[in-house]
Amino acid sequence: MSAAKDESLDERIARLIAPEVRALSAYAVADARGLIKLDAMENPYPWPPELKDEWLERLRGVSINRYPDPKSSELKARLREVMSVPPSAQLLLGNGSDELIQLLILAIGGAGSAVFAPDPSFAMYALVARATGRRFVSVPLCETDFSLRLETVLEALREHQPALTFIAYPNNPTGNLFASDHLDAILDASPGVVVIDEAYAPFAQASYFPQLGVRPNLLVLRTVSKLGLAGLRLGVLAGAPAWLAELDKLRLPYNLNVLTQATAEFALSHYALFQEQTQRIIRDRDALYERLAAMDGIQVWPSKANFLLLRMAPGSGTATVAALRERGVLVKDLHGASPLLRDCIRVTVGRAEENAAFLKALEALTGAGASG
Repeated sequence: MSAAKDESLDERIARLIAPEVRALSAYAVADARGLIKLDAMENPYPWPPELKDEWLERLRGVSINRYPDPKSSELKARLREVMSVPPSAQLLLGNGSDELIQLLILAIGGAGSAVFAPDPSFAMYALVARATGRRFVSVPLCETDFSLRLETVLEALREHQPALTFIAYPNNPTGNLFASDHLDAILDASPGVVVIDEAYAPFAQASYFPQLGVRPNLLVLRTVSKLGLAGLRLGVLAGAPAWLAELDKLRLPYNLNVLTQATAEFALSHYALFQEQTQRIIRDRDALYERLAAMDGIQVWPSKANFLLLRMAPGSGTATVAALRERGVLVKDLHGASPLLRDCIRVTVGRAEENAAFLKALEALTGAGASG
């Protein structure tokens, strides 16, 4: 009898699953059934009934029995138009920006190379880097305003020579837009590729697209999820054709299904609707910030995204998240995600009535009223 046959399941898993994978925790997604969902930075507005009817009619013509267009040609043309992609840049599309982050890490640098991002930032950078045997390197942001500590970042770039640097612009989960001169300095100093992740660009109204033609080490990552199409899982990477040609070798064939392609192309032909919704969310974000900033005992930071970061009283962040859930409101618990996020929660900007329900529940829990 072989030794393998005597192994327990746990022993076999320990032998066959890479240590880097076993050390990870799966990306957690909370069950939102029956709750006001303010935890995932989604656009809260549904499509008007007449637009939904037109969309369903469009889907009647989709050939489900055929493979999708492997190049997503029509969708790319529409994306170039609505996102104002520079003519010199090409596009690579992914099943969400998560797939594109994975492609970038797999393709650039090789095993053992370094991947850099500030801390805190989007969790998938570190998760994918560690799962694929890369060295993940980070330096903390400024504790007061979450700005980049530029000299510390530049020192880390010199020391670790990262093949890939990810900068979320605006940053998730802090919501701030890093100073452009800091990003320019990072691009100048980086020995590898710098990916500016503009997931929240519609709310920030700022972009590095114009620099794609003049910076050969720059790639720009986008998504349509925050715009109002989160269910489609569509990510967009823009950059020099030579970079994208190499990355495309690792893209799985037909990674965008026919329903995603047809729906996204249709939805973006009605781009004005999503622009109007975005402006509404920006107005509601600023109003929600003002209400929270006036509450005693709560710290809230300005945001250029569609969410706000709050710090609760010492030791009460996680308990606040649980108590809000009991009152029917789901927000994101960030305590423990980074030393800089102690007692922090993140709330997505919802519809006016959802924001009001969140504020009412928070005031009831904390007894916090407007100061002054």
